[in-house]
Amino acid sequence: MKNLDEYVRSDATKFRDYLFAKGLNGASVARVFGTVRAVINLALSEFGLSIVNPFSNVYFDPSQGVKKRIPVKPEDIEKVQQKCYKADDEKRWLIALIADTGIRLGEGAGLLRSDFVEQDGILCVNIRPHPWRSLKTLSSKRLVPLVGSSKWATERILAQSTDSRFAFPNYNDGQRTNANSASAALNKWLKLKIGRGYTIHSFRHSMRDRLRAVECPSEIIDQIGGWLTYGVGNSYGNGYPERTLLQWLRKLC
Repeated sequence: MKNLDEYVRSDATKFRDYLFAKGLNGASVARVFGTVRAVINLALSEFGLSIVNPFSNVYFDPSQGVKKRIPVKPEDIEKVQQKCYKADDEKRWLIALIADTGIRLGEGAGLLRSDFVEQDGILCVNIRPHPWRSLKTLSSKRLVPLVGSSKWATERILAQSTDSRFAFPNYNDGQRTNANSASAALNKWLKLKIGRGYTIHSFRHSMRDRLRAVECPSEIIDQIGGWLTYGVGNSYGNGYPERTLLQWLRKLC
């Protein structure tokens, strides 16, 4: 451990090389560096230190090691959904929930049963931060109406007689959501059913394409997926009502 004024550019480049050597891809390294830069900048500002942050403007290729995820084809989505209906168990409920909402795996795996709510008579999933599972961005916090396989999965979850408050108790111990375990299990099953090219995150990419295909406005797509919409005007107001989101999601089923 060094004092802040003892860190130099070579420390930053060694740290970059260490992260890549550990197997992180460019996007992950960018996130780590973003956090480190922010912490150091805060310390420099708070203590009035006139030091150049050596972790700023460190070169690396953000695309290094990043694999392009392939959206799941519509016919494969339907095939997976039919398999989920037949298996009718916790793992398949999670897949079915993700398939017709496009939520992130961690968002889904960390849900409480009470996160399924009715809003103006519309069954929705309330994506919100929890102590055991944070959200990726501020825009990730949202209500998503449930249709198709996601509505089926929700109804099956709520129909279970259980003492657990979690929607997916096998992936939660009350302290943290084990999204890595969920990812390994679900990806293995998907590989057997629809081939090697897909992962559970592929459904998120598919959701954007499916909404584009029905000419859904990009702002509504962003709200459904919890993606950040750029522009000053987009920071005003509460967004589109759930009934409007539902109208577009119904076009997918």
